[in-house]
Amino acid sequence: MTDAASPASVTTRLFGLAATVACLALGLITLYSSGIGLIDPKLHRAAGFGLALIVAVAVSQKRRGGTTPLHLAIDVVLVLAGLWSIWSFFYVQTEMETALYDVTNRDAWPALAGLVVFLELCRRLWGWGLFGVGTFGVVYLLFGQDLPGILAHSGFSLKEVAEALWYNTNKGVFGSITNIVLSTVFIFIIFGVLLEGTGAGDTLLKFAFLATRRTRGGPAHAAILASSMFGTMSGSTVANIVGTGTFTIPMIKKRGFSPTFAAGIEATASSGGQIMPPIMGAAALVMADLTGVGYLNIIVAALLPALFYYFSLFAAVTVEARRQGIDVQEMTVDDQITRTDLINSVLFVGPILVVVGSLLAGLSTSAAGFYAVVVLLVLSTINPEVRADPIRIWRSFLKGAESGATLLIAIAAIGILVGSLDSTGLGLKLANVIAAIRGESLFSALLVAMVGALVLGMGMPTLPAYLIIILVMGPAIQQLGVSMLTAHMFVFYYGVASSLTPPVAIAAYAAAPIAQANPLMTAFMSFRLGMAKFIIPFIFAFYPTILIIEEFSLLPFLWIVARTCFCIWLFSSALSGFDRRKLTVPEIVVRFAAAFTCLATDPMIHLPAIAVGLALIAFDARAGRPKAEASQ
Repeated sequence: MTDAASPASVTTRLFGLAATVACLALGLITLYSSGIGLIDPKLHRAAGFGLALIVAVAVSQKRRGGTTPLHLAIDVVLVLAGLWSIWSFFYVQTEMETALYDVTNRDAWPALAGLVVFLELCRRLWGWGLFGVGTFGVVYLLFGQDLPGILAHSGFSLKEVAEALWYNTNKGVFGSITNIVLSTVFIFIIFGVLLEGTGAGDTLLKFAFLATRRTRGGPAHAAILASSMFGTMSGSTVANIVGTGTFTIPMIKKRGFSPTFAAGIEATASSGGQIMPPIMGAAALVMADLTGVGYLNIIVAALLPALFYYFSLFAAVTVEARRQGIDVQEMTVDDQITRTDLINSVLFVGPILVVVGSLLAGLSTSAAGFYAVVVLLVLSTINPEVRADPIRIWRSFLKGAESGATLLIAIAAIGILVGSLDSTGLGLKLANVIAAIRGESLFSALLVAMVGALVLGMGMPTLPAYLIIILVMGPAIQQLGVSMLTAHMFVFYYGVASSLTPPVAIAAYAAAPIAQANPLMTAFMSFRLGMAKFIIPFIFAFYPTILIIEEFSLLPFLWIVARTCFCIWLFSSALSGFDRRKLTVPEIVVRFAAAFTCLATDPMIHLPAIAVGLALIAFDARAGRPKAEASQ
């Protein structure tokens, strides 16, 4: 018997076929529930996890490469045990709706099997970090009563653990977060992958190069612009890097920038795609539901902080180009915008306008995503490449459903943590500890929250990182008198920023191989270039007028916008040690001090700081003029 016809290979192919069917079913369910009709919530959640289970096993097989009979046997057991546990959830929920039903000890066993299955799949697909988070939730509920101090709780039996983590539609695996992902986030994941598959990404890159053709940074600035728009499509930092970085990183290196800088700027720009309206990836959609402020308000609130972030990246590239003596270069013929590019631009602009227009018209977020998908599918026929290969739409649709299925596995681990924290009250206990540490200082409390958020989110995708951080740190931040939206935006930024934080800087590790750069050095470069992302949340925490929808007042708004831009320029030049010329150590120190103090709330502090900053820039311009004239 040949290897191709061996039982192991046949079973693997069957798993692959089942996963394709599951992706199709998951995608069709998403389209139906988003724009056509409602699905019974318990059926929707059970079907979603059942289909995601099959997809996750097939994806893990694909990533594993070779498959042995033992691996296949384990996979079959995982699928059967997972389906058994999901059926048990559906059965118990049905009984609860029709009669007074209490979870029994017998119901605890399928629940426990389900927790084990989804935690194992989470380990395979998302690594040990999320696996550890979910495992902590289960172990803490079972044995936390024996822990010392505030960590101790009253104790939970196996039946109570099953009820809290499995048979609960408010928290746990099948809780409200799962409902948000299935009903709102899934359609936008499919929309993003379809947007990329129809050829909009290539057109975005060309427009980005056209818009930045007269800047010193050239392709580096184009990478920033393209990544900010590409992040709308992918919602994933790594996907953003792969989608734009394979093209932009070689161009940045060719312009004269170092490989480390090329990888660093791409990683930093790509991580910001998720904070850039109007789509912003899955985390913003979840935030809208959790805060209840509406997705359109989230878009408005996020706009200015995102523009500040990208302005800081533009400033960093400009300073670096000056430092390396890189001048403006002419655009090549290959970069010219063709008639096809102009036509294909409708593929991006049209659906985005549909999303914004639908939200303004008062439609739900999921309905906006549904109509955007429909419009995109109709418009995709104008692309000659799609007409020549229409199967790419099918592949993109299945890929989107697969991405959603793997995300749902991560949400299972988050749901376990939610159930554990909610049942034991650990989140509120930690909030009290942070309140005791902070004393009376809002700044010190936010600093503690920032460090905690970066540690909790390190090495995780944005949505799981954001959810974990807001669950643990959110109550503590809101106790400071900060509004709910500001608190969520604060931790959201650090959920994104955690992908740049060494040593587990997943964005840098994704970009470094493309640039053939050292991953750790790229991580530190990304951290330096993206430093503004660590400052901006403090700005809107102290000046919520920047979020526009909260405490907006025109003159204070304009004043803090001007000060923030000034701070970013001082900060970027100080980090690079260069402006129009190389800065001395005292100048760097004073620039750092002026950058931070010009954001102080007290005018007696920030006005002198601004004066000092202006004097530094004027001195630098005057000192750098002779060198500029000599080089001409």
